[in-house]
Amino acid sequence: MFLMQRMAERNVQQTQRFKGFRWQVMVSFLFSCLSYSASGQIHYSIFEEMQKDSTVGNLANDLGLNIKDIATRKLRIVSQLSETYFSVNLGNGNLNVADRIDREALCGATEECFLTFDVVIQNPLNMFNVRVDIKDINDNAPRFAQEKNELEISESTSPGVRFVLRNAEDLDVGSNSFLTYKLSANKHFVLGEKKSTDGRTFPELILQTSLDRETQSNHELILTASDGGNPVQTGTTLIKIIVTDFNDNFPVFTQEVYKVNIHENIPINSTVLRVNASDKDAGINAQVTYSFSTSANNVHRIFSINPNNGEITTKGNVDFEEVKYYDISVEAQDGGSLVSHSKVLIQIMDENDNAPQISVTSITNPVAEDSPSGTVVALIKTHDLDFGENGEVDCEIIGVMPFTLVYSSGNFYKIITTSTLDREKTPHYNITIQATDKGSPPLSSKKTIRLDVSDINDNPPEFEKSNYVAYVTENNQPGSSIFSIKAIDKDTEENGKIVYSISNNTVEFSSVSYISINPVTGVIYALHSFDYEKDREFLIQIMAKDSGSPSLNSSAIVRICVVDQNDNSPTVLYPSPDVGGSAAYEMVPFSSEQGTLVTKVVAVDADSGHNAWLSYHFLQDSETSRFIIDQYTGEIRTSRVFQERDVLRHKVVVIVKDNGTPSLSATVTLTLVVSDNFQNVIPEVRNQSRKSDSQSNMQIYLVIAIALISFLFMLTVLSAVISKYRESKTSTSFSSMAAYPQIDPSFIPKFNIGTLPFPYSYDVCVTLDPSERNFPSLKPHNNVPVENLIDADDSGIGAEGVKGTDPAGDILQQAQPNADWRVSQAQRPGPSGAQPTEESGVWPNNQFETERLQAMILASANGQFSS
Repeated sequence: MFLMQRMAERNVQQTQRFKGFRWQVMVSFLFSCLSYSASGQIHYSIFEEMQKDSTVGNLANDLGLNIKDIATRKLRIVSQLSETYFSVNLGNGNLNVADRIDREALCGATEECFLTFDVVIQNPLNMFNVRVDIKDINDNAPRFAQEKNELEISESTSPGVRFVLRNAEDLDVGSNSFLTYKLSANKHFVLGEKKSTDGRTFPELILQTSLDRETQSNHELILTASDGGNPVQTGTTLIKIIVTDFNDNFPVFTQEVYKVNIHENIPINSTVLRVNASDKDAGINAQVTYSFSTSANNVHRIFSINPNNGEITTKGNVDFEEVKYYDISVEAQDGGSLVSHSKVLIQIMDENDNAPQISVTSITNPVAEDSPSGTVVALIKTHDLDFGENGEVDCEIIGVMPFTLVYSSGNFYKIITTSTLDREKTPHYNITIQATDKGSPPLSSKKTIRLDVSDINDNPPEFEKSNYVAYVTENNQPGSSIFSIKAIDKDTEENGKIVYSISNNTVEFSSVSYISINPVTGVIYALHSFDYEKDREFLIQIMAKDSGSPSLNSSAIVRICVVDQNDNSPTVLYPSPDVGGSAAYEMVPFSSEQGTLVTKVVAVDADSGHNAWLSYHFLQDSETSRFIIDQYTGEIRTSRVFQERDVLRHKVVVIVKDNGTPSLSATVTLTLVVSDNFQNVIPEVRNQSRKSDSQSNMQIYLVIAIALISFLFMLTVLSAVISKYRESKTSTSFSSMAAYPQIDPSFIPKFNIGTLPFPYSYDVCVTLDPSERNFPSLKPHNNVPVENLIDADDSGIGAEGVKGTDPAGDILQQAQPNADWRVSQAQRPGPSGAQPTEESGVWPNNQFETERLQAMILASANGQFSS
């Protein structure tokens, strides 16, 4: 009894496994029938129940791969069902058993049992189909549906009557499932066999001798079923025979085999068919009840039979993809316990109730944008659980894209490129694939695959413009930013990372030392402070270079313009400011008409533009009312005719302003002498010079006097010491000697032929201040008339050799005037350009008169100092 209980528990477990895996096996079987490998099929054969990690075969060798190729070409299994049972050792390429394989759970009673899966390798993409046959081992014992069967036999039953018993079932196949039966020893029954139309064997109990209920009312027999495996496995059931009164007719079915076709998804509680059996007995012996004698759980889960009328109805969902047909054994039993059997075959008809499924087997993501047309980027697989046309699938890509689907083999499709890709236009694609079956109505499904495009360095940096202009104000701070330039690279990451630099082939190479550029931001900095007056503009070439490999670059020209600032004051060119601090003199004829040109102040400004626009004005002075100055040209003209009461000398201060902000200016002082004869103005000029020089040199004289007194004191002390020292030695008297050499008085007058008149004598003195160039050398004789001064001939001195024994030599003869002195009024500094002839009276027209006038002015100034 314990053995029978263990066998029953095992039969229940095997039945549950069979029900759980049967649909997976059928799917695998269907897939194997409908598909084949793109490159060939590899065949292996193993026994079920092999230990985990057992080697099936060396898959790498069979595919022609070496150990190194296993990892680089990404060898892998893509079938979901087979991945559960098999794995690839990436170290040696062996195909190993990954989990327990139960042939009965996978294939049930099917003779041929195998698993197929696809193996994908990449670089290049290829696919192989592998089939592994699962051989049966005798791992299942025969099993009866019930551990105990009761059979009622009338005592009137004649010997030779056969009673059909329920057969045992063995989940193994082939010889392992071939069953033989054996009945325990007894004196009333022997064992016989009956074969059904489908070839199955049913044990029969044959009555050998008559029963006597009064002698023995029940009998217990052991029926043993043995399979054909090695070692043999057995199963037993207890047959209890109850001896009853006489019942001599069995129920009889109208058909031995009933066949019916139904559609899947038939509603629950729908009638499939009705079986019918009749019994010729009467009374309770003629009452027939119906039941399923099949032990398969899926039959009892899907169908039910009315025990009274034999009507078979659905109680669960009928799915063609799960089970395509049902083989049901129906039993009819009368009231006298006589039983007969019939078979019901239910064929399930497929309906298009499953949409196609799309799975991605392999994908190259991302794909390089320079991939040529025809590059395989992905391998997809379609699968429809339906049968026939309902399971035939067509695929297409939705929308306009640079990809197309190419049929490979079985249910596999390749996604290939139809044109070159451009990441800068489309960085990624969402490829929508639609699979549609050929059922009626057709069903479809969609799957979207995201495919990224990887960048290559195919775009150089681009500037917005090829030429830029930057403005920077002069006197800028060194190191300050003056401009920013930016380039755009359509590539990404390192290919789009830009580095800025100043090209060595810049337009003006010297400008490289003036500026620098931030290599990351493109900000241009000034290395030095610019001076508009030196460098007004310069050109540089900026290069933008990406970090790709190989790198790409582009360049742009930047013209840097220095903007002027008002940092230069006007400079007076005429009258020359280098006159030792004294005012410039201009002579104005007393007879000048109103508007007569007196002189012209000429000034320039080193700045440019508005900063260099100059205007001329008089500083506020009452004396300037007799003269006017042109604001734009600097020309000074008489404002009216002079009168006798007017003073002869007019001091005017001209201020020259530029137009900058703030405005800068320069001044020049002019002394305008009004006289037709220069003799009339010499005393006044002399007094003015003396006063001006006296005031300007007073402080200098004071410093010199203090220094001289200190020097004389030190000299006196030193002389006293030396004198005392010499008294002790021999003294020499110099009293008889003259202090100075005697000079013939007649010699001096011989040198009065120069620019100075004869009455002047020369005294030479040495000043203590080296910068003081005025010598108190001219002392006029008071009895010399001024007229003689003006009329003196001072045109020049010619140098000739000395003749005779005259101590002074021959008198130098007068030389001819130098032609360089003959300068026209238009060439003289002052008013620019040629002047009208009527204004030429400002300066003496005669060159020699001009020289005499200059000599008189010099003599007057020196005479003031000597006095």
